[in-house]
Amino acid sequence: MKRSIAVILSLAFLAGSYAFAFGVPKSVALIFSSAPVENAAPSRGENTGPRGQGRATAVVLTSLEESQYTLTLRAVGSAVSLRRADVVATEAGEVVETTLHANTLVERGDVILRLDDRTERLSLEIAQANRDQAQATVTRYEGLHNTGSTVVTDVALSEAEVALRLAEANVGLAEVALDNRTIVAPISGRLGLSDVNVGDRLSNDDVIVTIDDATTLLAEFEVPERSIGLLMEGKAVSVSTPTYAGRVFEGTITAFDSRLDSITRSATVQAEIDNVDGLLLSGMTFAVRMLEETDPLPVLPSTAITWDRTGAGIWVAVDGTTRRVPVTIRYRDGDRVWIETDTPVGSQIVTEGASKLRDGSQITTAQTGEGA
Repeated sequence: MKRSIAVILSLAFLAGSYAFAFGVPKSVALIFSSAPVENAAPSRGENTGPRGQGRATAVVLTSLEESQYTLTLRAVGSAVSLRRADVVATEAGEVVETTLHANTLVERGDVILRLDDRTERLSLEIAQANRDQAQATVTRYEGLHNTGSTVVTDVALSEAEVALRLAEANVGLAEVALDNRTIVAPISGRLGLSDVNVGDRLSNDDVIVTIDDATTLLAEFEVPERSIGLLMEGKAVSVSTPTYAGRVFEGTITAFDSRLDSITRSATVQAEIDNVDGLLLSGMTFAVRMLEETDPLPVLPSTAITWDRTGAGIWVAVDGTTRRVPVTIRYRDGDRVWIETDTPVGSQIVTEGASKLRDGSQITTAQTGEGA
């Protein structure tokens, strides 16, 4: 007996909950009321269709609009100076003078180091003396030859002229050898650290110092295969570095590789960054960002997308009824979704209440969404 009472109470509780949530069905209300069905008021949560036929579902509608989507590509790269040079010793010798102070700005042609050049100076003096002697011989031979003297033959005069040319060439070689004992800056820029000091002995091909012209930096980064279509010479990029948090530096793409890396499946890209103020240093790590706007695509709130076994879809409202249309999701950003669909722009789309809909369901607007 107690079990029967408990079952009856449970059924009564469920019936009351249903009536509270969805209202009392007209057929039941008719039993307890003398009013005809046609004049019975709609129960809670129930609306009649535009012609008073069947139950209508309350939904929120919004107009289907088009908007561009901004594709954002992020990468990490490092930068080097666009113009840089390693100063290398072309001659061996002892260092007798240096101006190798790190971070010093130098101009092209400034002297930065001198090697012991005593031997080269003596060699130049010897070469100059030989040239002067050869010049004197040629001058004497030409004088005798012009007076008609038979002492100097044409052969002797020709040999003297050849000797003079050789002596002048030896002077030129001696001057070059002397100049090579003085190391000058090949480009304008800022000196790096150097461990070369006065008294050190350098050998051929020893690196003396590096010079960076950092007024323009060259950032190098990798772009994945799926984003190759974003690459274009002259395309703007934005870079940032933890050193200057919150500050963005602008640059442009100047070159990118003609093939993908077989392992990383990415292409190497180079972009020039203006650094006239000298805030950025060669070797810094950068966060690189590129933006690309797509063609206009239909866009909706994410709540308009429903799913079933066939995939994503939206509910389109036409003359108070709905039909489901499949869509392809292209992009997501927060609560907005860009899609591909054949539905015309401006169509009314259900954004709330779609879970209760079926094809052909009658609807009523509970509240108007944006653009409805």
